[in-house]
Amino acid sequence: MDLAALQEDARKHGALLELPPIESTPEAVTALAERAMKEVDAALDRYAAQPVAALDFRSAVTALDDVSFQAACAANRVHLLRETHPDEKLRHAADEMSRALEEWDVKRGFREDVYRVLKAYAATDPKLSGEDQKLYRDTLREFRRRGMDLPPAERAEVEKLKTELARVSLDVETNIRDASAVERFTRAELEGVPDDFLQNPEIREADDVFKVDANVTWQYQVVAQSARREETRLRLTRARHMLVMKENTPLFQELVRLRVKIARLLGYRSWADYQLEPLMARDRKTALDFLQKLNVELEPKFRNELEELRALKVRETGDAIARIHLWDARYYENVLKKEKFEVDEDVLKSFFPLEATLDGMFRIFEDVFALEIGPVPLPAAWAADLQAIAVRDRESGRPLGIIYLDLFPRAGKYNHFAQFGITPGKRLADGRYQRPVVALVCNFPPPTPDRPSLLEHHHVETLFHEFGHALHSVLTEASYVEFSCTSVPRDFVEAPSQMLENWVWDKEVLDQFAAHFEDPSRKIPHEILARMKEAKLATMGAFYRRQLSFGLMDLAIHGEIEDALVENLIEVTNRILSEVYLEVPEGTAFLASFGHLAGGYDARYYGYAWADAIAADMASVFARSPKRFLDPELGLRLRKEVYARGDSREISESIEAFLGRPHSLEPFLREIGLAPRSAGGS
Repeated sequence: MDLAALQEDARKHGALLELPPIESTPEAVTALAERAMKEVDAALDRYAAQPVAALDFRSAVTALDDVSFQAACAANRVHLLRETHPDEKLRHAADEMSRALEEWDVKRGFREDVYRVLKAYAATDPKLSGEDQKLYRDTLREFRRRGMDLPPAERAEVEKLKTELARVSLDVETNIRDASAVERFTRAELEGVPDDFLQNPEIREADDVFKVDANVTWQYQVVAQSARREETRLRLTRARHMLVMKENTPLFQELVRLRVKIARLLGYRSWADYQLEPLMARDRKTALDFLQKLNVELEPKFRNELEELRALKVRETGDAIARIHLWDARYYENVLKKEKFEVDEDVLKSFFPLEATLDGMFRIFEDVFALEIGPVPLPAAWAADLQAIAVRDRESGRPLGIIYLDLFPRAGKYNHFAQFGITPGKRLADGRYQRPVVALVCNFPPPTPDRPSLLEHHHVETLFHEFGHALHSVLTEASYVEFSCTSVPRDFVEAPSQMLENWVWDKEVLDQFAAHFEDPSRKIPHEILARMKEAKLATMGAFYRRQLSFGLMDLAIHGEIEDALVENLIEVTNRILSEVYLEVPEGTAFLASFGHLAGGYDARYYGYAWADAIAADMASVFARSPKRFLDPELGLRLRKEVYARGDSREISESIEAFLGRPHSLEPFLREIGLAPRSAGGS
């Protein structure tokens, strides 16, 4: 697709589609941030100077959304470059500007002159409805949650604490991103590890020296699930769990202290109660009850799974009293898959060359969601192998958005998988609709000189998941940036993406793209897929107990805590992780490198399991359809009621509108083995 033609088509449909410039020097990044802060401050000055007698919804409420859009466009771009750009000096400049933007963002949220105008409009008791009413209500609530109704001295203290919180959060994230935990092994120490991994230029350092970075997720996972020597797995697990322990432990302690102080000043019992107020769960007790109930119900299944893994270790080691340790779990789960279920991930990945998998995924979602997806040339890029695709509405040809694809690891790059928003969707003041631009930042195994990038099945799940976030963004029709794209409650945001993971477990779906890279006529046999599902269910207890350990740890340190807990934060979090899942290695500090809790998922990690329950219910609608996961009628309903709506109405309404009934936990309980599986189940 030609970019100029796309932009012209967007114009004809009353929309704006632009690829933002990609700054290529540290000076340009600095100028971007400084210009944005200056322009937004000027816009807020104009807002605050309005005569209150002439206020209406547009000038009092929508105008603030316009400012949020302007700020987000700049901050998103700086954040993306901070996490992806190959130039270390540019990343450093982006780091500095991220800090400046975070502190400035806190400050602009405490402008009393701006709040005075909004309150003057509220005093008129405006009669609003629908998305306008929700924006008005949510905007007032957020000013209250910032502390704008507090006495001046207390409000100033909240502002000071939030500024410091933003600084410390960025310090934690930067330390994690920049960390390297390289362990060197001999070929003998990596016995069992696939040969294509060992031959990868990133891994092979010399004839019998192989370097593995425990902070590069795909490298860690390959060794953790395939290295036969326990000492090798232990070394790498310890390295991963000791990552930035010295640097980030005191920073996490400071984060928790700051959050406690802010919550108490604002009148909340805990940081978790503060964070959860706008979400589906509403408070810490509801989220905690959900996790604890699930934790108890999973106990028998989890213990049975561990005993089955332990039997494998006893047989392999000859040690009758062998135990399954944290560093054993992935390895023996892989052994179980191979032996009991005859599922070999190393063999299976031959069916998932990355480019073919990408193309197949695009074709499937074109049909399910009535779209057209195709490559678009890039006028500028932050990395040499960057790609981009444009998404159109199939019926009208209307351009919906652009998605960058940054697929492979490199030095200094964000080392997990995520969608990064760049330009949000929004109805502009002139009536045009700004179509979104987003980036999928991934770290798939890179190709080798004689092989394409081959994905393990869980990588394919991840790809579908992250593309689900991108679809959630580009399919938006919400009028306001506060509600568009993935700006939905954090305990729902994963659900539309988690739901799409179900597609990669369906035979009809897989047959459309999963083919052996050397012989495309070879497809994954039905019986292998059936065994893959059995293998997945066989370790579902362990999977969710691990997830629950993170969520319970999160709610513990963000509950009503005392100073003693903060001082012993690593001891407390290690104890919870060990009690709920598997004992962590002695002398390590997993929390220190758990970036989710630095910002974004703090007090909200429960949302993954919570959203999984919603996702399973939504997927069950497809599973019961005669056309199953390729049903375009259901796809359009999902697009209309969930993806397009965003947060423009209560999320529970969107869920029920798609389901055609109230939400049920039953499909989720079936999925994880806690309820009988029916023939029509997903």
